[in-house]
Amino acid sequence: MPETFDLTTAVYAKTAVGQQEIQTRSLGLSPLVRRILVLVDGKRSGSELAPFLSGNGDIEEILGQLLTLDCVEAQARTKPMASQAAAAPAAAATSTATNEGVESSSSEIPGLPSAGSRSAKDNEMARNFMINSVNSIIGQNTRISLVEDIFHAGTTEQLRVVYHAWASSMSNHGMGAKRLPELREKLFKVL
Repeated sequence: MPETFDLTTAVYAKTAVGQQEIQTRSLGLSPLVRRILVLVDGKRSGSELAPFLSGNGDIEEILGQLLTLDCVEAQARTKPMASQAAAAPAAAATSTATNEGVESSSSEIPGLPSAGSRSAKDNEMARNFMINSVNSIIGQNTRISLVEDIFHAGTTEQLRVVYHAWASSMSNHGMGAKRLPELREKLFKVL
């Protein structure tokens, strides 16, 4: 790695080794390093990942460790176009869902009525339910980007896309995994 390579400005994506580590935990990463690996999504730079450390570590050191273990790779940063920026919340949810190994990013969820049959009130109730469950079960300010994606999902289709990231976050948390069937049942009444 060249000496001029700045770990905080590069954007990181998980490698196959990183994806495998998420599933198996075979490398014995510390909780802090594992948290950053989970958050790597191919869109965030090192400086955008740093706030998730809450002052408990050095992002450059952690990224260096993940690079050494071949869990992540640095990518060239691309600036989104204006039309891409408008779709960013849904795209971020899709990316998160895909990176966490969740099924497809489509808005189709088996067993739910058509998106057109849901009212604005249903959308608001679904949005509030998802945000409140993330904040109360996982913790406030822990999944800020997910909460933002949910908040900005204005249509039923967008909420159904971000649902995959919500379900993934819940299943990756002890209490959330236990309560996911119950929460999913309640959410599906309005989603």
